Amino acid sequence: MIFARRLFLLAGIYGILVLAPQYFLEAKLGQDYPPPITHPEQFYGFIGVALAWQAAFLLISRDPGRYRPMILPAILEKLGFGIAAWVLFAQGRLAPVVLGPASIDLVLAVLFTVAFVRLQPAGK
Repeated sequence: MIFARRLFLLAGIYGILVLAPQYFLEAKLGQDYPPPITHPEQFYGFIGVALAWQAAFLLISRDPGRYRPMILPAILEKLGFGIAAWVLFAQGRLAPVVLGPASIDLVLAVLFTVAFVRLQPAGK
């Protein structure tokens, strides 16, 4: 239980620290990694949904046993970005700098899976 609590707390804090500043970086990202963002609704939508998941991680961290079923979609959330980023990179459609955060998400997906299995109710 302590492992899951700490894992989801750290994942939520890390995600907020990484994602929230992006609300102010749209123009800079367009300059540093052209072309400029052409669909800002998708950019800001991604950040908003990802930040909502960080709130879910913080909630899970409060009582992982109670919120154990929410760990399954949390795993999918991490796999969704991590796998997509690596596929896009393999196709030459993604800057290498994105692979770091994508790889962290894949590691978190594995750790979330470990937490889910370790939280298995007794007798099952």
